[in-house]
Amino acid sequence: MGRIKSVPYEQKLVAVQEYLSGQISILKIASEYNLNKSSVKRWVRKYKTFGAKGLMETHTNTIYSEELKMNAILDYINGQGSLEEISKKYKIHSSAQLRQWVIKYNSHEKIKSSGAGGSSIMTKGRNTTFEERIEIVKHCIEHDRNYNETATKYKVSYQQVRSWTVKYEKIGVDALIDRRGKRKFENQLTDVERLKAENKLLEAKNKRLGMENELLKKLEGIERSWS
Repeated sequence: MGRIKSVPYEQKLVAVQEYLSGQISILKIASEYNLNKSSVKRWVRKYKTFGAKGLMETHTNTIYSEELKMNAILDYINGQGSLEEISKKYKIHSSAQLRQWVIKYNSHEKIKSSGAGGSSIMTKGRNTTFEERIEIVKHCIEHDRNYNETATKYKVSYQQVRSWTVKYEKIGVDALIDRRGKRKFENQLTDVERLKAENKLLEAKNKRLGMENELLKKLEGIERSWS
């Protein structure tokens, strides 16, 4: 089937709105404009994600942060939705773009933010000891859960830092124990060792909470000065 170069914005908008209101089918629209059904489906997805402006032609590249890219990648890898669903959730213009990010991640390539000079995220992990994982999670919590900065500092992957931090906050220090066969000695931690690790992470939480409270006090002071 031949394809025309472009369809005017106004015609796209009318076609999508008629489809969503049940007045016309995707097949009918594709036939009318001599397009593939996938092209019309893409219009519909962009309209649902971005509204009418999503149907406008643009000649500039959308800039996505490395955090958004990694969150989308990990959601897909962890089965949180299809490429289409996750693209819509994070307002990514194309599911093909998300697919490319996933391929890069699985190839252990660094994930960079869009645009020149973008920073990168470590995607290749390494083996760590229990003590290292405690220190890594402690640093991450103290620094406002900045997974990327923590991963770079300790030369581990973004996914490792995120996984350890989330698991610790849900389960506690035992979530950081590697229970694989070659790490059996970690299962033999004494109560004192566990307590020391827990206290270290609790200190990080308290430190972060103290910083947040200080910020709230400053904001309250500013608001009072304005009143």
